[in-house]
Amino acid sequence: MIRTLMGLASPAGPRARLSILIFHRVLDQPDPLFPGEIDRQAFDAICGWLRDWFQVLPLDEAMARLQRGDLPARAAAITFDDGYADNEAIALPILQKHGLPATFYIATAYLNGGRMWNDSVIESIRLCPEATLDLTGTPAAALGQLDLGSIEARRAAIGAVLSATKYLEPGERQEWAGALQQRSHAQLPKNLMMSSEQVRALRRAGMLIGAHTMNHPILARLSEAEAETEIAEGRDALEQLIGEPVRHFAYPNGKPVQDYDAASVAIVKRLGFDSAVSTAWGAASAATDLHQVPRFSPWDRSRGKFGLRLLKNLMAGPEARL
Repeated sequence: MIRTLMGLASPAGPRARLSILIFHRVLDQPDPLFPGEIDRQAFDAICGWLRDWFQVLPLDEAMARLQRGDLPARAAAITFDDGYADNEAIALPILQKHGLPATFYIATAYLNGGRMWNDSVIESIRLCPEATLDLTGTPAAALGQLDLGSIEARRAAIGAVLSATKYLEPGERQEWAGALQQRSHAQLPKNLMMSSEQVRALRRAGMLIGAHTMNHPILARLSEAEAETEIAEGRDALEQLIGEPVRHFAYPNGKPVQDYDAASVAIVKRLGFDSAVSTAWGAASAATDLHQVPRFSPWDRSRGKFGLRLLKNLMAGPEARL
């Protein structure tokens, strides 16, 4: 039934719509701190559903066919953001099992032992041995004392810190994350993100590599020169790493206006990218700006609800864009 409805909502040819799914991590086991995070069992199930319902295409092929107007019915593509090591270690074998291609957008500054600021926050709170984390007298003093007395309290503390820091200036955000790490006395992991060899392994496996800046900044908060440096140098580092052009880009965080703006889009076009994806909900159509392509993934864990929410997204009106 879902497959039939998908075909009606996205027929082949000029009226086709392209569903692009977005993922970040695939954990080895469920995480008590983040029970909604996808693990290997959940991702294996999702890949099976996608294989049954869609014709999953490599992103570069899907973008070219969307522009030409000759997409197949029920067209879809799979994408991953940021560059987590589990993308290669856990997600890749599952994708291969199901015969599905995917695109991996990599923030290059965190390869080979780096760690994104949000993961520094998460792991500082996860690994803190105390039931309270006192941040008075630090750059993060506005947070006061954080209750870490239970899993639920730690989850709430992570949410509070991430909400308070997400849109700070990059330097200030790093100061807050550093303060949490110092006060937590935690030894933070250095293997969360991919190594250079893992990126190359993804490409050797036939997966597409896309750019995602160097440091994953909020592009709309940067000057035009700073944003261009982030985008161009992130792309250049990947091209040197895999030895071929990198033609596709993902805006960090990805909400139109809030996270990227018209200047960001102009830079991406000027740098010659074939496409750029956002995190605005919706499915792409022939009218879509290929440098503001929407993406969506349901949060449901049952086959029926996952499929119906994807169908609703596929049938939605024009996607949000600048």
